Amino acid sequence: MLSEFRAFIAQGNVLDLAVGIIIGAAFGKITTSLVEDIINPILGLVIGGIDFSQLKIVLKEAVGTTPEVAIRYGNFLNVLIQFLVIAWVVFLIVKAANRARFSNSIPPKE
Repeated sequence: MLSEFRAFIAQGNVLDLAVGIIIGAAFGKITTSLVEDIINPILGLVIGGIDFSQLKIVLKEAVGTTPEVAIRYGNFLNVLIQFLVIAWVVFLIVKAANRARFSNSIPPKE
């Protein structure tokens, strides 16, 4: 059973998946930094100095040691922007890969 597991792990698909997950995690951190440190400050400056991460609707104020209850829609906007950046980059990668793959199979026009 151990030898079967080794053969399974050594397959290209599993190794490719592992590399993809590691690169994806690193890319997620880069995207988070891009959105929080570059895009949001620029957007905040353009629309009047708003810090997106602090945007919220307070449903109940904090009382003593009880924290406030709030809908933190600014954090949601940050995550939404991160998702759109990642989706755009994946789209560009897939588009470039398809162009490279299909450019060799399509005969040139005369």
